[in-house]
Amino acid sequence: MKIFNLVFTILFIIFAALQYNDLDPYVWIPIYLVSAYVCFQTYKGKFDKFSHWIIIAFCLIYAVRLFIDPNGVMAWFKEHNAENLVQSMKATKPWIEQTREFGGLSIILIVAVINIITNKKAAAQ
Repeated sequence: MKIFNLVFTILFIIFAALQYNDLDPYVWIPIYLVSAYVCFQTYKGKFDKFSHWIIIAFCLIYAVRLFIDPNGVMAWFKEHNAENLVQSMKATKPWIEQTREFGGLSIILIVAVINIITNKKAAAQ
């Protein structure tokens, strides 16, 4: 799991760096950097159950908001026929940005859950 956390530390730092031209970098850069920090701490053997649960709670709440938002994931899927997400972002298509953000939260959530499951001994303390 050390390699898993090192890889996601690096990926989350890259994801944060790619947010500089996003519509809301002040939201997403900290989200990715906090996730990178928690992965790095876990990589170093300093697993913190509380930090992981905070990340999970935050990501779940934010993901639900993005999912049910009128311009969110459900709108992308139902009203826009799951339109291609890798096209360029336009202000006239906010459902693409919302769905991409949902994907980012999902990645963070999955990593945090995997860390909790694989660190049960540390989490029990």
